[in-house]
Amino acid sequence: MATVAWQPRQEGVDQIVSLLTQYQQASVDHAQIFAQLQHCSSFPDFNNYLVFIFSSGESYSVEVRQSAGLLLKNNLKTAFLTTAPEFQAFIKHHVLRSLGTDNPNIRSTTGTIVSVIAVTGGIANWPEMTMAVAQCLYSEDPNHMEGALDALFKICEDIPGELDKAVQGLTDTPANMFIPRLLALFKSPHPQIRRFSIGCVNQMLTTMPRALYGSQGENLQLYLNELFSLRNDQHKEVRKLVCSGLVLMLSVQPEILYEHLHELIQFMLQSTQDPDPEVALESCEFWSAFCESHLPENYAPILKGFLPQLIPVLLRNMAYDEHEEEVINAEAAESHADCPDRDQDIKPFFMQKAAVGEGGEEEEEEEEVNTWNLRKCSAASLDILSSMYGDELLQYILPIVQERLSDADWKMRESAILAVGAVAEGCAHGLLGFLAQLVQFLIPMLEDPRPLVRSITCWSLSRFSKWLVKSALGMMPGPDGKPVPPEQQAQAKAYGQQQLDGVLSALLGGVQEAACSAVATLEEEAGMGSVLGPRVEVILQHLMVALTRYQRKNLRILYDALGTLADAVGSALNQPRYIQALVPPLLEKWEQLGDHNRDLFPLLECLKSVTGALGPGFQPYAETVYLKSVSLIQQQLQMKVNGVEVEKEFVLCALDLMCVLVEGLGTSVESLVASSNTREMLLVLCADPHADVRQGAFELVGDLSKICASHLACSELFVLAQKNLAPEVLCNPENMSASNNACWAVGEMAVKMSPQALVPLVPLVAQHLIPMLSEERLNKSLKENTTITIGRLGLMCPEQVAPALGSFMHPWCMSLRNIQDDIEKEHAFLGLCAMLHQNPSVGLASFVPLCLAVASWQKMVNQDLHAELGKILRAYKDYLKDDWPRVWGSLEAPVRGKLGEITAWGSRLGVTTILLQARFIYTPEDQDILGSTVSGCPSCEKTEAVEDTSRPLAACLTTSVSIAHGKAGKCLAQPERRAIFRAKSMRGQVFREGAPV
Repeated sequence: MATVAWQPRQEGVDQIVSLLTQYQQASVDHAQIFAQLQHCSSFPDFNNYLVFIFSSGESYSVEVRQSAGLLLKNNLKTAFLTTAPEFQAFIKHHVLRSLGTDNPNIRSTTGTIVSVIAVTGGIANWPEMTMAVAQCLYSEDPNHMEGALDALFKICEDIPGELDKAVQGLTDTPANMFIPRLLALFKSPHPQIRRFSIGCVNQMLTTMPRALYGSQGENLQLYLNELFSLRNDQHKEVRKLVCSGLVLMLSVQPEILYEHLHELIQFMLQSTQDPDPEVALESCEFWSAFCESHLPENYAPILKGFLPQLIPVLLRNMAYDEHEEEVINAEAAESHADCPDRDQDIKPFFMQKAAVGEGGEEEEEEEEVNTWNLRKCSAASLDILSSMYGDELLQYILPIVQERLSDADWKMRESAILAVGAVAEGCAHGLLGFLAQLVQFLIPMLEDPRPLVRSITCWSLSRFSKWLVKSALGMMPGPDGKPVPPEQQAQAKAYGQQQLDGVLSALLGGVQEAACSAVATLEEEAGMGSVLGPRVEVILQHLMVALTRYQRKNLRILYDALGTLADAVGSALNQPRYIQALVPPLLEKWEQLGDHNRDLFPLLECLKSVTGALGPGFQPYAETVYLKSVSLIQQQLQMKVNGVEVEKEFVLCALDLMCVLVEGLGTSVESLVASSNTREMLLVLCADPHADVRQGAFELVGDLSKICASHLACSELFVLAQKNLAPEVLCNPENMSASNNACWAVGEMAVKMSPQALVPLVPLVAQHLIPMLSEERLNKSLKENTTITIGRLGLMCPEQVAPALGSFMHPWCMSLRNIQDDIEKEHAFLGLCAMLHQNPSVGLASFVPLCLAVASWQKMVNQDLHAELGKILRAYKDYLKDDWPRVWGSLEAPVRGKLGEITAWGSRLGVTTILLQARFIYTPEDQDILGSTVSGCPSCEKTEAVEDTSRPLAACLTTSVSIAHGKAGKCLAQPERRAIFRAKSMRGQVFREGAPV
């Protein structure tokens, strides 16, 4: 690269170095210095100064240079693409100079900066980087090799697939240039180089570049051989990467391991017992990977032969160490259960919401801060092994468990209970015979003096919930495959009651989190079945007592248990005594928290479930909750106007709660909408820059449109919704759910708006919706909502949509097939009928897709739609004439059967229907008319066609006579009477209107 012209000014360098030096001192105001550095960022060449200090400032301290590098890295993440090209070139040139520097900290920071530029600007746009890394890799200088490997490893972490693509100006891909050298460096005498080289190839394995596979897999075999050669490496980091590489290989290229499986399992068994817990953890991942790798069935017995050795190892790894942080924290948590929680003790709360029609329930997630460790991985391995080998595992597990359950060491007892819970589902049938002993042992463990024993007992009992409930309901077969006898069902029900009573008692003890989770799991499994139904009052009493005792952290878990109870039992909760016990305390909690406390999020999620379960029973509290939700949103919007940072989660939770309230109470919320500023609020929210806020807002728009569209600014909301359907919005996956709800809301508003208000808006949204039907990248839900909304627009304004019907009829009909039978599908098909009346010729061009769409109905409740579709199909059949057998034969038998049912509806309407069909196909302006007469009764097979071209259309219509049939099919017409109907280019055709398609 040619030397760039930009040069730093010394006073600028000195000023930045001074700030970075001060920032290293503990006594200064770091916020103030950082603010000054941020101000410097506004200068376009600030990053040039940083890279100059970082790469050329050998006279400065390593701390100052590293600070400059890290600040540069953060700046480039967001500003590199907008940096002037000449400044980009300067930064790239100088940062590569530091790849092989002597200081390891500077080398590491260099690798980070290089990876940020490569990820942001693209490897293909930086051939100099590929050449510099290759040059360093083939150097004999360990510093240069390590610097290049550090940068390459970080690039592989983020964009491994890009290394297998061509780079402008280079004759080979980076992967082809790097991989042979990386494999050779597995033998390096320097452990850090071995570690980095293995790590790079492991990362590339996920995308399998051609250079790694080779022409016939020879490079993969070389990679495998080199890994095996390092399995006893003295350095734990190398051994750890060897294990992770073999696990990855089993996941992405298992066939190359088939002939080595026996040796591989022996090695992993040994490594799972490695004295270093990190190496053992990487090895332990192998057992789950083996079970999930879908190996041919004949390879499963290989691992089965190792189970007698493997199971004791996993159980040994599942025992706590007395000095583990988790043990210390559990003991401390119990002793401080009644003390207020600190902010740092509270996990952040996140909400993930499904868009309308996406399926599944809305889910809220809490960030898991618990570390994944060898104990948990061993338990997970035991779980998945039990799913693969089932009851066969019990012969190896039960003797160890039985011995440990009576051990005086609490850690042994705890690991035994964990093991029982881990195999509870996979070995359910085999454990059924030990049910009595298990329950009788586990229930007393809820009173063990050690909190971790009580905690794991709650979890283990919850793992038995599913099959206890199934057994109690007679839904689970016994070990012999036969249904569980009634006496065993009663026994399972009694054990389920003991299980519930046990975990309910633990709710008020020192393992609140585990007990709440166990209660929630049992609620989910039992639902409204005979196990849980009679105990709703007892559960609710315990949960409400806990509500008065729990501190902030565990209140969140408690809210989840209350919400899960509401979801599980549904309307069974809608009884005055339950409502009075549940709702006022929750609203009181809301009042205590105020509207700016993040602890409000799980409470509102809980209220959402309660509101949905109570439905009309929530009416006494509707006004309070609705207006508080509106107020919560308004406060956030006002904060935004005032320049204060807004926490959108408050808005999202409030919107969700309002949606459930509207759905549960229906038209009774209309007065609340009318008396509040919901209309203005939604106009702001539907234009919010955050996609998830727009998602929730459009869901509320759709829900309110169903019951009180007159109180919404539908025209303005319509315009905002169509903006979310523009191609430039849809290309961003983050917008997909918001676009989905906007599309659905458009359809809901359309069927409630007057045609006069809707007509000017239809072209605005149709220009986006019609191309979306052919867009393969759309998810299933958005495609279905697009299909329905087009139909609704066609229903309300067929004159505006029908002219374009030919451009989307085929994909539209194919999409209509996938929609479930409901009112929305009815609207779509009514729109189809309305548009075919306006543009009937399109139906002939897409007749087969039309038939497939019509046949997709399982049960058509709307009789008017049924009759209309029958008329349309019969009209097309009559028009197709001699081509009908070919078209009919192209349809599958089930489709023909369904169409026969539909066209038979209304088949006794007589020749009046034929007149309607003919008028449907031909407009009044047509003058080329053939008068034709039909004599007799269609169902009597006495039909003849007579040509009569001497009479004008008016005379034909004036003398037309209807032939009608009674419900029993009896002919009520006089054979000699003739019905005259309108036709075009159908000379001599016989119409048998009553004949089935």
